[in-house]
Amino acid sequence: MIDGTDKAIIQILEDNARASFLDVAKQLKISESTARKRIHNLESEGIIKKYSAIIEPVKVGYGSVALVGIDVISERFLSVAKALTEFDNVKFVATCTGDHMLMVEIWMEKPYELRNFISEKIAKLEGVIRTCPAIINEKLKG
Repeated sequence: MIDGTDKAIIQILEDNARASFLDVAKQLKISESTARKRIHNLESEGIIKKYSAIIEPVKVGYGSVALVGIDVISERFLSVAKALTEFDNVKFVATCTGDHMLMVEIWMEKPYELRNFISEKIAKLEGVIRTCPAIINEKLKG
């Protein structure tokens, strides 16, 4: 079970994954060795899975970004989910409840490429019933 210090460490690393052990220690007024030990424990417990960079798609040439809800026949659910994870332009895949069974985030350079990718690649996966894209105009958080 994690405590308030662990939660604070997680928040610091969510805000800046490059924060050093010393940075974390100073912010929380704990020793560097304590910060190091707690971070290693969070990693070994699988609470912290990895560290990554958050990229601004437009600044690296991806002018068309969409969240796409996907409905699938139940027999093909896992195979479609796995197939979606194998596309380079699909940056996020999640199973979910609610309006759609799967949600994906897709990055493409041009709007017509996005449209074609959804209609020619995703919609044609065996078992896909429906795709519901929502084009992202501006990301305000995250």
